[in-house]
Amino acid sequence: MITIADNLNTRNKTYLDAVSKRNKKAIAELAIKLKESGADMINLQCSLDGSGDEETLPWLVEVLNVAADTLVSLDSRNIPALKKAVPLCEKPPLINFISKTEPDNQGELLSLASHFGAPIVIRASSGAIPSSLEAKMQIIETLLEMANEADIPNERIFVNPSLVHIGRGMGQKHLVNSHECVTILRELIEPRINTIAWISNISTGLPKAIRKPLEASLLTYMAGAGLDAAMVDILDPNIRKAIYLIKAFRDEIVFSQADLS
Repeated sequence: MITIADNLNTRNKTYLDAVSKRNKKAIAELAIKLKESGADMINLQCSLDGSGDEETLPWLVEVLNVAADTLVSLDSRNIPALKKAVPLCEKPPLINFISKTEPDNQGELLSLASHFGAPIVIRASSGAIPSSLEAKMQIIETLLEMANEADIPNERIFVNPSLVHIGRGMGQKHLVNSHECVTILRELIEPRINTIAWISNISTGLPKAIRKPLEASLLTYMAGAGLDAAMVDILDPNIRKAIYLIKAFRDEIVFSQADLS
């Protein structure tokens, strides 16, 4: 499983403060800590809507190039920012994400990913998150066809079934059909496609004491469906233990009792 640290996000006040002050040392220290905690990739988010990303996102990429030498996921709705940032990455970044409604110019984003050989996330969303598995699959089918037509092969596509907060509305139903979605994609799509989920999103709005154990349980549940990549809070010990066990059960690492103590 590919572990993507989602810690550098707009909810992280320490990180946002370092970004606003252009504090390279603080950003570098955060990135190194994430890598040492087991992140295979670091997701970079500067804003929710892409505002100001043209300057901030390329700067962050350059800081991480020097500090952590790790793969990055570029989480931005701002195509001009992505055009600046993608060429700066030492290895093709994961472009996160394209949906049925975002960005406005989908073709331009797909062309960028195709030109640089970058993997891209397809999100099962049309502005609102569909509540049924059938609706999610229809969106995925449309976006997958668009990506393939842009010369992006399935091996570079990650499908996100769009998890929502379990404590609100139809959260549990979304959770179940997201699990089913991952299973179906693995079984039916040829050539094989990758799946990804933003695990941290499931616990939004819940008491702090139960958030991380809930996320760790969800991660294990989704892994059972065959999930390929997960966006997680890599600094949390519950999450790290779950990742370790998933990789051990999949025979991706050699299990050692000492590693869990």
